[in-house]
Order: sequence, then structure tokens, then C-alpha cells
Amino acid sequence: MTQLSDVLAGGDDPAAPVGVVRVLARHGFGTVEPGQLLAARGTLMGEVVTAGDLLRGALDAPAVELARSALAAPATQEAHVAEDDAVAAGLACAGGATLLAHPLEADPAGALGRAFAGGVPAALVSTVDGQRTLVVVGNDLDEAHGGLGSPELDEAAAAHVRGLLRRGATATDRTELAGVEVLVDLWVPVPSLLVVGAGALGEALAAQAAVLGWGSRAVATVAETTAAVEAFTDADVLVLLDHDPAFDESLIAGLRHGRGFLGALGSRRTQAARRERLLAAGITEEQLAAIHGPVGLDLGARTPAETAVSVVAEVLAVRSGRDPGALSAGRGQIGA
Repeated sequence: MTQLSDVLAGGDDPAAPVGVVRVLARHGFGTVEPGQLLAARGTLMGEVVTAGDLLRGALDAPAVELARSALAAPATQEAHVAEDDAVAAGLACAGGATLLAHPLEADPAGALGRAFAGGVPAALVSTVDGQRTLVVVGNDLDEAHGGLGSPELDEAAAAHVRGLLRRGATATDRTELAGVEVLVDLWVPVPSLLVVGAGALGEALAAQAAVLGWGSRAVATVAETTAAVEAFTDADVLVLLDHDPAFDESLIAGLRHGRGFLGALGSRRTQAARRERLLAAGITEEQLAAIHGPVGLDLGARTPAETAVSVVAEVLAVRSGRDPGALSAGRGQIGA
């Protein structure tokens, strides 16, 4: 099966343009993963290869043809999926979508493909008519390819995707930047959960990470923990279960590195004692605010499994920039 990164990067003809299809707008379907993308590229043999999928494959039939046409020019198309077909594809319900198809020149397409293959963050920003595109890649999204038509808009787009990156999660966003409406897709590597300490809660956290599709590993020593947090990306997560003051060294390293989610379990007395030690070590009040402790949302958790749910729930809320609350109390779009 052809990989999306291979189609984007070029295979036997890296100079050839790529046609991509993305979801510009949608209604229905229930919760949908962001970063939907299908790509097509011509080969030296005159064939067109495609990779990726849209809405679990439910819209692949129209999208493949649209991607082929996008090799020449941008286009939009309305598509609808009936209830039975949506459920068969693993979606919650029927729905409709506006698909945006547009060409992607060889340089930005190759950069996007290499980022996918290398597991580094990448963003694709286009005007909503598909006429202009910008690809930004790198751990700090500091490498730009293509352009949106003006330095001001390019700078606004780069700043916007870096802001999204701080949430540590793949995202799709339709917004206005510098007076121009754009479609933004940001892809962030799957998070890795670092659990420091053993026991039933550590096992429950690993199980929750698996449910979310995150990587996870457990470590026991200060040296292992410190080395790990010093290499954190914005997507990575520390959950410190061990109350040993020696692990202050690891938290200090994480605060100074400034990347990822730092969570620490423990009673309020444990948190207060840790706070005083860190202040004495030269950590500022502003830096201390980056430690989530006691980590977890107040869900009334009592068992290790319930506590693990509360911990990952806080991670998700922080990464998405949301103030947690019941969906029934909100007025925004569900799943947005």
C-alpha cells in the first residue's frame, strides 16, 4: 500500500506536483479526527497514485477523482454520506462535507511528506479557494515552503500554527488571518506518556494511553526521567507518581526545557512541600504554574482506572485549550 508520505515526497518523480483534498467544512458525522488529507501524484509511467483517506474512507470515491483534477487547478465539491454508509465506515452518523482540492507544488509537498515520514510536526495552510498554499515543518515549525501571497499573511499563518502546536495535538482550523480566510491543517506526532513510578495507577495510565493511541513507557530513576523531559516535544506528557524529593531535579529540567505537559500526583500537602523546595531552588512562581499538580480533573475518581481517566482528561483539556465542563452546558459546536 502506498504511504501518504511517499506520495507527497515524490517517489520516482519528486519534481511532479501533487493534488490534495481536504475537508473545508462539514456537518454531521459525529466526532471526526482532524487533519483529514488525501493526496494524488502523477508518475513517470503516466499513472496517478493516491494515498490517505477522508472520513474513514467514506468519501474516498469522490475525493480520489477530485484529487486527480486538483493536479491542474483548485476546486471545491459538496459530498454527502448516507446513514448506512457512514456507520459502515465507523462514523457516528450521516453527514455532508465541502471538499477543497488544490495543487501542491513539489517543494512544499516534499517537505510535508518528509515531515510525515520523520515524525515531526507539519502544517498545511491554504487560502479557502486553494489558490495559495504554505507548508511549515519542524519541531518548532520554523521551516516554511511555499507562500500565501504576502509576507504579512505568511508570518500570521506561521504564528498561528505555532500557537496551535503549543496545544500538542493535531488540529484543523478555518480562520481569518491578516484579513484573509484560510484553512489550516496541523499534524502533531502522537504523544508519548512518561510515567514515573510503579503500581496499579501506572498500569491504568498505560492502559488509558493505549486507548488514545499514545505511546507510553515507565521509568523509575531520576536520571532516566530528567533525560526524557529534556528531550520532550510539546506533545509529550510526564506524570510523576513518585513523591521522592529527588525528582525535583527532573521537574526543574522540564520547566527549564519548557516543552510538554508536566503533571505530578500527590496530596495538597505533598504539592505544597514540593512547591517550597522548587522556589528555594530558584524556580519562579510563573514557572511553577506549568506544573499540573495534583494532576487530573475533579471527576470524583476513586479507583486507579478512574484516576487515570481524570489525568488524561486534564491533558486533553490543556492540549486543546479548553476549560473543562459538561457538553450540555456549552453552546459551541460538538467535536470542534
